[in-house]
Amino acid sequence: MTPPRAPIFVTVRARTDLGRTRDHNEDAFLVADLTARTTNLTDGGPHRVGEHGTVFLVADGMGGAAAGELASSMAAERIFRNLVQHAGNHPADDAEGFAQQLKAAVEEANEHIHAYSKEHPDVRGMGTTATVAGVLGATLYLAQVGDSRGYLVRDGVATQITKDQSLMQRLVDAGELTEEEAEQSERRNIILQALGPDAKIRVDLTWQELRRGDTLVICSDGLSGQVKREEIASLIEKQPDLDRLCDELIATANERGGPDNITVVLARFEGDGLQVSTPSGEVGYHSLSKDDSEDEIPVRPAPAPPPPPPPAPVAAAPPPAPPARSGSPAVIAALTGGILVILVILYFLLRR
Repeated sequence: MTPPRAPIFVTVRARTDLGRTRDHNEDAFLVADLTARTTNLTDGGPHRVGEHGTVFLVADGMGGAAAGELASSMAAERIFRNLVQHAGNHPADDAEGFAQQLKAAVEEANEHIHAYSKEHPDVRGMGTTATVAGVLGATLYLAQVGDSRGYLVRDGVATQITKDQSLMQRLVDAGELTEEEAEQSERRNIILQALGPDAKIRVDLTWQELRRGDTLVICSDGLSGQVKREEIASLIEKQPDLDRLCDELIATANERGGPDNITVVLARFEGDGLQVSTPSGEVGYHSLSKDDSEDEIPVRPAPAPPPPPPPAPVAAAPPPAPPARSGSPAVIAALTGGILVILVILYFLLRR
């Protein structure tokens, strides 16, 4: 008989805020226990991580009017439904199956949102980011599209464990910009992928081993764009209460202008099922892609230039004129003399 697994507990809090400049909130979040098939984990706690895992999600919608709000809420609902539906399809300890199901759920949500927007012209082009974190056993898996971020805070150090699918991140990876320059760029909000606009996406799938006392932070760019990674770590060290910590993080972003909706999910892990804390150097971006070449996120190609017009047909050269008949020497001499007389007369007329 297999001995029972030592328990892992998680305490979760989440908030979403309008910010200071937007008139509606296009962000959404989800916290779900896939074993109990419930989403009411953001009160009380700590909650035990069940055999089918626990999931956290942040989605940041885009598209104007109600389109972004619809896209983000639709992503959260479809991903939760998909994961619950397939929760019993894999053994409880099937880490590979769990990770691949996270990826498949995000892909299915993209297909649904894309199809919906095609059928409803008033929201055509709507989209949303999606950063989905799932915990099974002592391992955290992340499936990401867009630039909502995941950080893991261990021993006072916050490490970004996702990679933005953005133009600025592409330039940083290519060595053309520093991270500081990218953070200040006016183009920092240009993302390369989102759920909805395209029929196909590439989900970035990564993993991270958890340790006792780790705090997971998932947030929209309304927070990460205003509060630096080091500041997030500092606030977590000073404020152990997750309710107050959510409020302080959002208040800090709003004090700095609150230019976007702000959403944050905080999850703190404890329990004998986790090893004691190890150096934070083990924390980082760990890809699950089987082929490193697949890690490259394709930029949506620009429309191909129209083909050059076909060359204008070259007109056929006119047939050579028939050679002039040659006259007698006497006729030629008379013509030449007449021409000379005319030239002399013109010369004297022009000198007057």
